[in-house]
Amino acid sequence: QVQVEESGGGLVQAGGSLRLSCSTSTRIFSISVMGWYRQAPGEQRELVAVIDASGRNRNYADSAKGRFSISRDIYKNAVNLQMNSLKPEDTAVYYCYIKPRVGDREYWGQGTQVTVSS
Repeated sequence: QVQVEESGGGLVQAGGSLRLSCSTSTRIFSISVMGWYRQAPGEQRELVAVIDASGRNRNYADSAKGRFSISRDIYKNAVNLQMNSLKPEDTAVYYCYIKPRVGDREYWGQGTQVTVSS
């Protein structure tokens, strides 16, 4: 069982910044992919950004490109999402996602609320 714990959500004005962090109980090098998804009210969950364990490969949603940056911390077994130039449409619950190298199971955090006011 992989434990996933998120932090860093909150309320910010449009144009502001937030940094989300997600720590996991498993070592990063036993992970295939880790990252962030989000879900706004009435909408489906969508990818924001993911990164592989090597840190060499990143994938961003078009809406996140140029504003958000994903990184991983191998010492803390964590993945971070720096969000700049936030917009009201970024308001959503953000979920951390972990896919270990072994097995088919995926792990999700409980979610952290991000609210951007206009």
